[in-house]
Amino acid sequence: MTRRSLRPAATRSAQLSNRSHAAAVSPTASSSSPRSAAPKARKKKSGIINIAVMTLAVGLVGTMALPAYAFNPKSADSAQGASAAASLKKAHPQALAVSSEVAAASVTRDAVSATTEEELATRKAETARQQAAVQLASYAKAYSGPSVSDFLANPPYPSFSLAQVFSVAQKYIGTPYVYGGATPAGFDCSGYVMFVYAQFGISMPHSSTAQGNMGTRISIKDAVPGDLVIMPGHDGFYAGNGNIMDAPKPGGYVSIRPIWTSNYYIVRIGI
Repeated sequence: MTRRSLRPAATRSAQLSNRSHAAAVSPTASSSSPRSAAPKARKKKSGIINIAVMTLAVGLVGTMALPAYAFNPKSADSAQGASAAASLKKAHPQALAVSSEVAAASVTRDAVSATTEEELATRKAETARQQAAVQLASYAKAYSGPSVSDFLANPPYPSFSLAQVFSVAQKYIGTPYVYGGATPAGFDCSGYVMFVYAQFGISMPHSSTAQGNMGTRISIKDAVPGDLVIMPGHDGFYAGNGNIMDAPKPGGYVSIRPIWTSNYYIVRIGI
């Protein structure tokens, strides 16, 4: 063979050898490429997972941080109800018509009459008078002795003296008080004085004021037992030392007791 014929053969042999080497190297390069791509994919997937977890965590924290009023079933229901009512009003408006023939209900008031203090006092006085009348009738039946008119017709003490008046008056200590009474069965204040003075032939009205007007007013320092002690609405016999002998009030008895007021004066009968 000549050198020219060997060169082309050598050249082809070298080319074949290079291709074979390139083919042998190519699988290694291709096999290393997937290995380098796998870590990148894992990193990308891990990043996506982290983002999802963070998003979920932020959502949970936000939900827990919401105040109690942020979710109120009643408020939600009310809002839905209000919305529904508004929709109905818009969709089905209503008009209320009232007939002019409908009459208003009539209102009546009961007449209330207030009782005044004067009326109450009058009723109380009338009740007391009725009770006194019953009591007086009962005591009158218990007494059968001489009356005021009997004494005036025939006085047992024709000789008048204040000391004797006081002595006679003392006989009736312990007699019960009876409104309107003028006998030893029961006395009121002026009835007591009238009954005693009748025994001396002195006629007196059955009234403390009228009895005070009969005599002569004297100073308190000159008063002696047997004189009259006159007060507004009450009277009795002066008993000396600032005391009075009188028929006091319902439930009381004729007795001697201190004069309890300065609103009084002394009257003497027989001068």
